[in-house]
Amino acid sequence: MDAVRCGGIRKSFGTGEARVEVLRGVDFQAARGEMTFLVGPSGCGKTTLISIIAGLLAADEGKVSLFGEDLAALPPREQILFRRRNLGFVFQQYNLLPSLTAAENAAVPLLAAGMKRKTAVDRATEMLGRLGLGHRAEALPRVLSGGQQQRVALARALVHEPRLIVCDEPTAALDHKSGESVMELLSTSAVHPERAVVVVTHDNRVFHHAHRIAHMDDGIITHVDAAAVATA
Repeated sequence: MDAVRCGGIRKSFGTGEARVEVLRGVDFQAARGEMTFLVGPSGCGKTTLISIIAGLLAADEGKVSLFGEDLAALPPREQILFRRRNLGFVFQQYNLLPSLTAAENAAVPLLAAGMKRKTAVDRATEMLGRLGLGHRAEALPRVLSGGQQQRVALARALVHEPRLIVCDEPTAALDHKSGESVMELLSTSAVHPERAVVVVTHDNRVFHHAHRIAHMDDGIITHVDAAAVATA
């Protein structure tokens, strides 16, 4: 069973003459135990598609199922709880809370799930350490570099061990060495029979980490390649 299955996804923005059809009937799958890359030129609909998968946007048409669950069939509160338990999202713009430390930001999913604050922050600090940022656990976002903020955002997505991790340009603010470290951690996370990782990226230096690469253009998936890691 696929971790993600999208069928006939359509999404438009604007009305009348200003209406722009961003997704034009997208079919997309991401398998359990694999890392799937979504690549293509800017403006082709990649971020819109993963935002629909993550529940941040609603599709105009089509169906999204995660781990066999048709989310549209669930009541709104059940949808929220399902995504809270099963989804980690790495935003391109980080979306860190400015008044919280790095560890507190990374602990947000655990706190939202009801974990005691000390336990949640300790676990988040451990995750930051795995990303080479343990020494900055008490720092506020305003004193962190862009690359450090990106790693805090990644820690926040991973800390509650979600079954689906969705990343929007996770290496965009990182140098090559740091980007490789992040992708290695994501690769390790993906190699699990009940987990999947979907990554939007323009960074062809990290393509070798993918199991499959879905190519997108003009609002549709044009073709899917099995990457080197899948055939090794």
